[in-house]
Amino acid sequence: MEQAFIDQVIELAVASVRGGGGPFAALVVKDGVVVATGVNQVTRANDPTAHAEVVAIREACRVLGTFHLSGCDIYTSCEPCPMCLGAIYWARPARVFFAATRADAAAAGFDDSRIYGQIAVPPAERAIPMIRVPDEQATRPFREWSSKPDKIPY
Repeated sequence: MEQAFIDQVIELAVASVRGGGGPFAALVVKDGVVVATGVNQVTRANDPTAHAEVVAIREACRVLGTFHLSGCDIYTSCEPCPMCLGAIYWARPARVFFAATRADAAAAGFDDSRIYGQIAVPPAERAIPMIRVPDEQATRPFREWSSKPDKIPY
């Protein structure tokens, strides 16, 4: 079963390239049925977050009416980048299957090694410095959230 979905996601990625998009695609599958697909739309939509996995996760959540993809599998044409990996963990699918590796992507010009390396660097020392601005009210939104009786935990 996995191979059929991998074949499908690779074909979607090839179609994306032929249609002017990026060489990445993703499927979200629940109970053996594809509930959503996504292809890389970064350059088409001028949106750096429009990676195939993010597009597919957004559509699957819309279709399923939930922000958790528990019980779903995600199939990708390539090993997820750091941003997509974060989105996948927030979505909480059961499993992720991928075809090409991040080394394969790097060889084609999609090298995420700089981003992976930046994660371990202290925020202020990153290539794009991230500077904390201390404020005594900084944790106020969290206090509000913690005391909210009707919050939907995620």
